[in-house]
Amino acid sequence: MQAIVKIKNLCKKYNKRYILKDINLEVEKGIISGILGQNGSGKSTLMKILSGIEKPDSGEVLINGIKPGTSTKSQVAFLTENNQLYDWMSVNDAINFHQDFFQDFDVKKCDELMDFMDLTENYRLKKMSKGMLQRLRLSLTLARNSSVYLLDEPFMGIDTITRDKIIKAINSYYCDDSCVIITTHLISEVERILDKVSFISEGSIALSGDCEDLRFEQNQSIEDMYRKLYT
Repeated sequence: MQAIVKIKNLCKKYNKRYILKDINLEVEKGIISGILGQNGSGKSTLMKILSGIEKPDSGEVLINGIKPGTSTKSQVAFLTENNQLYDWMSVNDAINFHQDFFQDFDVKKCDELMDFMDLTENYRLKKMSKGMLQRLRLSLTLARNSSVYLLDEPFMGIDTITRDKIIKAINSYYCDDSCVIITTHLISEVERILDKVSFISEGSIALSGDCEDLRFEQNQSIEDMYRKLYT
C-alpha cells in the first residue's frame, strides 16, 4: 500500500530537551494508526508537526511527498486537543464557518455525521455538554475530504456512550484513500479499530507495528502491552 505519511529520523527539542527523538514511521492509505503514550510523551507535538503548526529540528516529514506547511493544509484535517470553536456559535454557525474556511468540506457528509451524532443545527455551543461538543468537533473534522485525519486525544473527559459514538464515526466516515492517526492514552476504547500502533516513551518509539502481528508476537492485547511498557 502507498504511504501517505512518511516520517524519517524526526527530532524536536524544547529548551535543549528532546521531546521527540529519532521517530521513524509510515502510515498507508486505508489505515487507522494509533500513537499511544502517557501524557507528556510527545504525542501532541508529533501531531502539530504533521499538521504543519510546528517544525521539526531535524529529520524529514512528508504528507503525500510534501513537507507539512501551507501546501499540505488542504490535505490534513486536524482535531486538536483544545476546542477552537467560539461559544457564541450555534451548530449551524460552526458548519458554515468550516464550509467557508475549507474547500474540501463536504456538506452532505457533514449532514450524515450530524444525524449519526444526534446533533441539530440550532444547538448553541455554550449550552452543549463536553461530550456533545466533542461529537460536533469530530463531525466537522471528518466532514472534510482529506488525505490525513489527525485526531489528538479525541476521548479525553467524555463519557463511555460518547466514546462509542466517536469510535463508530471514525471507523465509518474515513475513506480507503485516506488514513487516520489517533493519539490517546485510553487504549481499551480505541484498540478494536486500530490497524497499526506505535508506543511513544520519553519521545522515542518503544514499540511499533501491525496490531495483529504484535498481538501474536507478544501474546497480549494492545492494552496489556501499554500497561507493561508504562508501568
